Amino acid sequence: MNANQSPWWQTGIIYQIYPRSFQDSNGDGIGDLKGILQRLDHLQWLGIDAIWLSPVFPSPMADFGYDVSDYINIHPLFGSLEDLEELLHAVHARGMKLLLDLVPNHTSHLHPWFLESRSGRDNPKRNWYIWRDAGPDGQPPNNWLSVFDGSAWEWDEQTQQFYYHAFLKEQPDLNWRNPEVQEAMFNVMRFWLNKGVDGFRVDVLWFIFKDEQLRNNPPNPDYAQHMPTYDQLLPVYSTDQPEVQEITRRMRGVMEEYTGDRVLIAEVYLPIKELMVYYGADNKGAHLPFNFLLLSLPWDALQIATTIDHYEGALPAQSWPNWVLSNHDRPRIASRVGAQQAGVAAMLLLTLRGTPTIYYGDEIGMRDVAIPFEEIQDPQGLNMPDKNLSRDPARTPMQWDGSHNAGFSASRPWLRVDAGYPRRNVQLQKEYPWSMLNLYQRLIALRRQEPSLHEGHYKSVYADNQLLAFTRHREGSPSFLVVLNLTHRPAYFRPEHFPFSGTVEISVSREGEGSKVSGIISLNGDEGLLIRLD
Repeated sequence: MNANQSPWWQTGIIYQIYPRSFQDSNGDGIGDLKGILQRLDHLQWLGIDAIWLSPVFPSPMADFGYDVSDYINIHPLFGSLEDLEELLHAVHARGMKLLLDLVPNHTSHLHPWFLESRSGRDNPKRNWYIWRDAGPDGQPPNNWLSVFDGSAWEWDEQTQQFYYHAFLKEQPDLNWRNPEVQEAMFNVMRFWLNKGVDGFRVDVLWFIFKDEQLRNNPPNPDYAQHMPTYDQLLPVYSTDQPEVQEITRRMRGVMEEYTGDRVLIAEVYLPIKELMVYYGADNKGAHLPFNFLLLSLPWDALQIATTIDHYEGALPAQSWPNWVLSNHDRPRIASRVGAQQAGVAAMLLLTLRGTPTIYYGDEIGMRDVAIPFEEIQDPQGLNMPDKNLSRDPARTPMQWDGSHNAGFSASRPWLRVDAGYPRRNVQLQKEYPWSMLNLYQRLIALRRQEPSLHEGHYKSVYADNQLLAFTRHREGSPSFLVVLNLTHRPAYFRPEHFPFSGTVEISVSREGEGSKVSGIISLNGDEGLLIRLD
């Protein structure tokens, strides 16, 4: 790459695959690596630059792969190490990149490291995890809570101590204060980088250090009954400790031992100010600390406009923004804002400044699927059954065509397929010009073609209780105006102090494309316009 050319992870588009649910190749009802290989043509046609795979490592599957029992192999459910190498080769042959999910905060309770650690207090790996004596009355060492309900401390009868688990008791937290743990995890990264993997999405990075004194977390004054039990306390001592930044910098250092623009993406759910710290001093932290603002904000034009400006204004010099609409932990965008607004959301994601991440199935407007109680798989749903917090509805199988099980599998899928799949699938939408899929494909194609869209400046133009408008501009390239109606009602775009004229390149409804606009625009409800300015 020459010095003037932006790295791929700035101009490109990332696509998250939840491997269990993408494509089953061997008829066991669970998606796998060979299945992904069979579907690469779809991603190439769509215009995707990089694929991020949720974990495919050996795991007892207590938390569907986020409980890793071997960091340098592949779970037989998904295939073999050879299958991953074949997939990597095929992805690269198509000019795309492959990112893996790194889970450094905790292992499975069946990982050899933990089995050793648990075998006795004098074991050399005892200090690889967080062990503490009971309190005076046999209570846990402090009040910290597990994300998945209950105390975060589990009593070990054999060695008469508690171990700490921020998630399930089957997911003991590693002790990142131990240099041996740090080096072991850096070597895991090197193992995959040596194979040619293009980078990592790092799971719950802000969790990896805990307060050395293990002080109690304070109560959350805003807690309400519908919220997860974890939210009863503010995790000020159990997460986001200052030491995380040094480790992030060292992870980045491991990436920089390799050529070819490898990328480090950090999963961090924090407010804007705290999030920015993860870019690191001199931008030597994560290349992209995931920006999840659009996952939680009310779908309100004024609030979104203000938040975009807040985020843009907070970015450190030379750092690069990014945006996410959905992922495997949160409700899908079509279920959050409604099917009619999902196209407007797509236009927002693909025209904002920064790297977009698309969640599999969002490109056809997949929605959260009602999973009957007796079919719930997700531990978050099983452990708090009265709160409707299961993440299963957003993880259902990809809808490829109108055939049995939506073309995902020849046998019963691990999670049920949306019953509406005969009317909402890739094959059908490819042939229908007004489909969500064709909207995504056309937005991506224009974004790739136009420097103003993939690397230009962002400037807010207007926002009110219905509309959000901004421009994208790069010196020497055509500029674009984006006008989005975030409501179902008609709206009028007539900004003061912003004279404009141009041509509608893409509209969410496809109506009016190619027409000239200037001065005032009347927009139908659920409409978005991408306008090439004169």
